[in-house]
Amino acid sequence: MTIFISGGCKNGKSFYAQRIAQGLYRQNPANGLYYVATMRPTDKEDDERILRHQKEREGWGFTTVEQPENILEILTRADPKGSFLLDSTTALLANEMFSADESFHPEAAQKIANEMPILCSSIANLVVVSDTIYSDAALYNEWTECYRRGLALIDRTLAKACDVVLEIAYGNKIIHKGQKEAEGIDQALAHSF
Repeated sequence: MTIFISGGCKNGKSFYAQRIAQGLYRQNPANGLYYVATMRPTDKEDDERILRHQKEREGWGFTTVEQPENILEILTRADPKGSFLLDSTTALLANEMFSADESFHPEAAQKIANEMPILCSSIANLVVVSDTIYSDAALYNEWTECYRRGLALIDRTLAKACDVVLEIAYGNKIIHKGQKEAEGIDQALAHSF
């Protein structure tokens, strides 16, 4: 099953995604439970966020795989028959579009959008997290606008490729696709935690 979760920053998406990924893993525990970490920290706030997510995952059985770029390489680094949580496409795009050498790669969004359907069809259970940062009306510089448009492209691609599409807004879950599957996930989670 493939599940895409989007919504505003810092609203519980990652914790909910962790619960879903672990629930999927419990249905077939022989093949591993992976947390695909994409964030490359750049400041103290990033470091604190990473530590918070690591503490939230303690004891859950995740094997963390750092994959800040070239997401399809994860298929050779972990068992595709396992259950994966990819957190997040927001960081993945930032890493590929704005590289460490400070060069700008506007084609990164299309590259990732092309890779996501392949990833979705290659992994048994995949939960992908993204941040909705492209819907406000403010005008930004050219690079930021390219990033926002790129993330929207990736999110639309994931919405098409995934079985379930969820939005977390102000602590509420909105089901955009896969109503029956999402209800089944919630029932399974209610009985497992």
